[in-house]
Amino acid sequence: MDIQRLGVVVGCRKYNLSKSIYYRWLDRYNALGLEGLEDRRGKNLDAQVKRLEKENRMLKELLAEKELESRMKDELLKKKFAQWNKKEK
Repeated sequence: MDIQRLGVVVGCRKYNLSKSIYYRWLDRYNALGLEGLEDRRGKNLDAQVKRLEKENRMLKELLAEKELESRMKDELLKKKFAQWNKKEK
């Protein structure tokens, strides 16, 4: 590794990299090899998008159920008012 050869301070300065990021990457590399250095941002984003899509579907279904419930209540109230009006006449 070039940074280890140059020294952490000089190497990080050369590559415009903070020491904390260097050590975080070094720990990942030591623990998982090259796989530990893969870009994980896309994976997290994909999972988050799927979760939000699922939540959106559930909310749409809930909204549709509430709208149907509201329409049914309106229809029942119309029928009740119609019955009351017939009784009064």
